Parts: sequence; C-alpha cells; structure tokens
Amino acid sequence: MKTLLEVKNLKVRYGNIEALHGISFDVKEGEIVTLIGANGAGKSTTLLSICRLPPPEAPRVTEGDILFKGVSLLGMQPHKLVSDLNMALVPEGRHIFGNLTVEENLKLATYARTDGHEAIAREYERVFTLFPRLAERRKQRSESLSGGEQQMLALGRALMSKCEFIMLDEPSMGLAPLLMYDMFRTLKQLNEEGLTILLIEQNANLALRFAHRGYVLDTGEIVASGPSEQLLADPEVKKAYLGG
Repeated sequence: MKTLLEVKNLKVRYGNIEALHGISFDVKEGEIVTLIGANGAGKSTTLLSICRLPPPEAPRVTEGDILFKGVSLLGMQPHKLVSDLNMALVPEGRHIFGNLTVEENLKLATYARTDGHEAIAREYERVFTLFPRLAERRKQRSESLSGGEQQMLALGRALMSKCEFIMLDEPSMGLAPLLMYDMFRTLKQLNEEGLTILLIEQNANLALRFAHRGYVLDTGEIVASGPSEQLLADPEVKKAYLGG
C-alpha cells in the first residue's frame, strides 16, 4: 500500500515546553490508524501539528517533518490541506456553527470544491443517507441538536469537503454507547469505500478493535506500535490502557 502520511522525528513545543520528543509514524492509503494514550500524552498536539493551524491554537514544530503523498506540510497554509490535498479534520468538541442550520454548516465545507453543483448535490445526499437524522433536521439550527447529532454533523461537514484522508479527535466523547457504536460503524463503512482514517480516541479498546494498526503515545513519545490485534494482546498495553 502507498504511504499517504509520514511523520518523521517530529519535535513540537508549546512555548518552552516540548510536547513531542521526536515521534515517527505513518498511515498508508486505505488504512485506519489510531493513536492511543493517556490525557496529556500528545495525541491532540500531533493532529494540530499535522493540520498546520496557526498559533496560538497550534504548537510549534521545532524539528522533523510531516509528509503527505511525499510533500512536506511544514509551511503550508491550513486551507491548502483541504483544497489541494483533500485532507479534513473532525476536531475534539465538534466546533460546529451553532447559529447556522445543519444545511448551512454542510455548505460551508464546500467552499474549496470546484467540481460543480451536481457533484456537491450528490455529496449532500450521501451525508443525509449516512445520517438520516441530519436530513430530518436540515433546516434546524445546529445549536439545538443533541450531542450525537452534532457529532454526525461534524463528520458530515468533513465529508462535504470531498476529503480522501480524515483525522478525528475523540469522536466518541460524550456520546451514549448506542450512538458511539453507530458512529464507528459509519466510519468503518466509509473506510471500506476508500476513506483513509487517522483516529485519536480515549476509548483505547474501542479504537484498537476498529483500527488496522495503532501507536501508543506516552508523554510525547511512541512507546509501542503494531497491528491492533498485537497491541490488544500486549500485557503492558492491556495493563496501562485497556483496563486489564
């Protein structure tokens, strides 16, 4: 499989504090890869570094490189990742526009698309087929949606950008178990249709059962990696992250 994302010896700082101490990992085309670890391990910092969000929201890369399809992302403007590289982020906390309707939130994500009204209309139907609740609430202000519906909207908004590579930061946070499993079933379906996924998830057991491969982050360093089945069976990983 072709490597899409390659993080090489990445060191990152917030001010004088080094948050990542030279991590390296990759994501291949068609894979689901998860980063697991305790709070403060550096998982969200990794995603923010990849997304190239400007300070003060994002940390500062001091060493290493981030390559996507062989092209360095360092110095690239964040919107170019969406428009030129077909990457998308579903951020922790969803960050939808509560004063806009469901349909307006989805429409905002099409700003960089150049493939015409018919293709965008098909994407709307795809999102509404994946998430029938959003179809029912398409004219409703998104601040009135439930937490689960807002998470559906955040994912649908990313899909509307025509992304081929999606990053998700804690997609199950605050969701009831039934909605959480529904969300992951939808993500699995999207992966089977060709979407490559990089996932951060506090529920490490769920994340590893969902992903093909995983990396374990501990205080800014990768301390274990491998196929998900291997990590699920690793006694040290089980003891530290899987409740056993």
